[in-house]
Amino acid sequence: MSKKKIRWFTVSMIAFSMVWGFGNVVNNYAQQGVSVVTSWILIMLLYFIPYALIVGQLGSTFKNSAGGVSSWIKETTGKRKVAYYAAWTYWVVHITYLAQKPQSVLIALGWVVKGNGDVATNMSVQVVALISLLIFLVFLFLSTKGLTTLKVIGSVAGSGMLIMSILFIILAVSIPLMDPTFNAATPDMGNLKTYIPDFNLGYFATISMLVFAVGGAEKISPYVNSIDRPTKNFPKAMIFMATMIGISAVLGSVAMAMLFNSNNIPDDLMANGAYSAFQILGKHFGVGNLLMIIYGLAQTAVQSSALAFSIDAPLKILLSDADPDFVPQWLRKQNRKGTLINGYFLTGILVSIIIILPVFGIQNMSELVKWLTNLNSVVMPMRYIWVFFAYMMLNKQINRFDSEYKFIKNPKLGFLVGFWCFAFTAFACILGMIPKVDYAADPKSWMFQLISNIVTPFVLILLGMILPMIAKRERKN
Repeated sequence: MSKKKIRWFTVSMIAFSMVWGFGNVVNNYAQQGVSVVTSWILIMLLYFIPYALIVGQLGSTFKNSAGGVSSWIKETTGKRKVAYYAAWTYWVVHITYLAQKPQSVLIALGWVVKGNGDVATNMSVQVVALISLLIFLVFLFLSTKGLTTLKVIGSVAGSGMLIMSILFIILAVSIPLMDPTFNAATPDMGNLKTYIPDFNLGYFATISMLVFAVGGAEKISPYVNSIDRPTKNFPKAMIFMATMIGISAVLGSVAMAMLFNSNNIPDDLMANGAYSAFQILGKHFGVGNLLMIIYGLAQTAVQSSALAFSIDAPLKILLSDADPDFVPQWLRKQNRKGTLINGYFLTGILVSIIIILPVFGIQNMSELVKWLTNLNSVVMPMRYIWVFFAYMMLNKQINRFDSEYKFIKNPKLGFLVGFWCFAFTAFACILGMIPKVDYAADPKSWMFQLISNIVTPFVLILLGMILPMIAKRERKN
């Protein structure tokens, strides 16, 4: 075996750490309760495994492409403008993601300092928006200076978070063995019917969160050709990774059901659930708030690092090698240090708008976290659609390209699988726009969330359509 080749198991673990996090368990349990166990199994089999294997074939086919998804689109369609839209989508979906990070940092610090979720339950939306805006602007300024140290700390903390996610499952499922008097918070956990979802409109409105949770597999594409015998070992690595994620998701959801009643889910579970869970476990194991504090510190580091990295990296991907026919010169402008100064300015404006927006329609911090998380589940998967589009186009002209690894050898069947993933992602995003708040209880918040969930993705995409017009006018002048 070549020294440059890496084992399939190593690739599987890298992919697992890239895609998975404990927050995925908490957020989806908060929306579906313990019936999410069935949803996890279905999403793994019907969506995530094909998604990961599709990425494998694209990565293997275009192993020398530096631009990721936009390069795949350019190669398979031959159209630079379509490739630009793919690159724009990849960048612009990070706007809502960035808007949520300051609140995540604030909540994590609140738990570490105060030992409770008061920040997420008692602080007014106006105060939260102001503090979040301040945190974001500080990180926006610092990211123009480079934050290598913070990114390293975030990477280490990310490994710690992965360990804490696994530790949570081990500790939670072992409580009944250590304490025979322990009663699970959710009744009838031994009954199979408890785990069957009610497949209605409300249920389908939550699947965007599942898609959001398992998305991001395109990040593993550079590793496809680094693996030994990719045709045989890459599918093995991806199926093993999907199995690990599936087990983590199922056991994590069962563990959540043991601690929080699935029939009476707390309103602040998305904001405070992970910290409350570790606090409960700490009390059961006689270590007080220790587990919660460790998780809170790791979360603070990870969210801070993600905030810095997600300002900087996607912007460089979009603008460093941007096509001047579609991106105006003023947006590509760099200062003497090579900083894309106007790109940071545009990021600052868009993210600031999303941070301030809740002041006009959200009543409390807990509802704010739920809204922003759901908005992310609508916006972020829009970039996955381009992966499946590239795969469909690849299968339409399969003889033009050479690939060491092929997911499906029959191009017609490959196209259909790509179309299924494309359509399912679009379906999840559209239904995800339906607000998760009860209209009768809070009509103002319901209407605000519906309008913002629909308008936000359209405005972000529309902005990307306006830039080529500005660039064209700029060239004429």
